[in-house]
Amino acid sequence: MLTEWKNHKAQLRSYIDMRLDDPDVVDDILQEVYIKASSNLHQLKVRGSLKSWLYRITHNLIMDHYRAYHSYDELPESLASEEQDPIEENYKTLALCLKPLIDELPDKYRIPLQLAELEGLSQQDIANKLGLSLSGAKSRVQRGRKKFRELMMSHCDFEIGKGGVTDFSPKDGKGKMYYKTLCK
Repeated sequence: MLTEWKNHKAQLRSYIDMRLDDPDVVDDILQEVYIKASSNLHQLKVRGSLKSWLYRITHNLIMDHYRAYHSYDELPESLASEEQDPIEENYKTLALCLKPLIDELPDKYRIPLQLAELEGLSQQDIANKLGLSLSGAKSRVQRGRKKFRELMMSHCDFEIGKGGVTDFSPKDGKGKMYYKTLCK
């Protein structure tokens, strides 16, 4: 076994070295391969398959090393709680501020806008509910959106990113009042 081991030792070292960074661990695994092969040589059925058998032992020991080796520290359970997404939090806060702004719109635009955007009604359903023509309902929803956008822009500064509104802050006047009383 010793002479055959010497024939394969350099190749096995190279094989292990390509898979592990630590030279001490490489030597340890190489030694374990020799011990395991020597003690289990009786299990080898065909002498010609010694090389593949040694590589199988080596591979298995490398896998065992990776299974036993943890390159990370366990996190304490107190850190397991989910972190809130700041953009999601901004959306929730902004949503609280929108209601008073919508309420500022004249009923002529506020009601169709609420039905379309908050209740999800189709514009045909809005027309039927309010006794308007379809084009009249469309016009009121569009004008309501425009007036609402103007109100928002007059009361708040927005920061827009890839996902939409990433941050906002009130401007002087009514925006600060809404922000202080309803949003925070």
